Amino acid sequence: MDSLPDALFRAAPEIRYVALYRHGELQLAQRPALRDASATESDRYEELLVNPALLVLTRQRGSIDCGGLEYVLVRYGRFFQLVHPVDGGHVSVAIEPDADLPALVDTVRDAARAYGLLPAAT
Repeated sequence: MDSLPDALFRAAPEIRYVALYRHGELQLAQRPALRDASATESDRYEELLVNPALLVLTRQRGSIDCGGLEYVLVRYGRFFQLVHPVDGGHVSVAIEPDADLPALVDTVRDAARAYGLLPAAT
């Protein structure tokens, strides 16, 4: 079986970058020959510090009276960043700005389920 990043890159050309952070281990993968890529060190700190904090804050807010949290979508200047909580951490996917976001979110969630990172859809 391919890795999650390989499966996502194959499934959607609009996916620029994939990170999986679980149980203290970080995996980063970037689409080859990507234009306008962020610095690798910047991506690393985003996955280790920013995205975990973002999920804590939004999960707590969602638990108050919003019905929980499914995922967070951030719009940066050159791309969208999908941050999805998974057991033991998160998966983070950078997406081209002209992508069909609802379809891409479904693609990422389906792949995460296939790799055992999310429970089966109900």
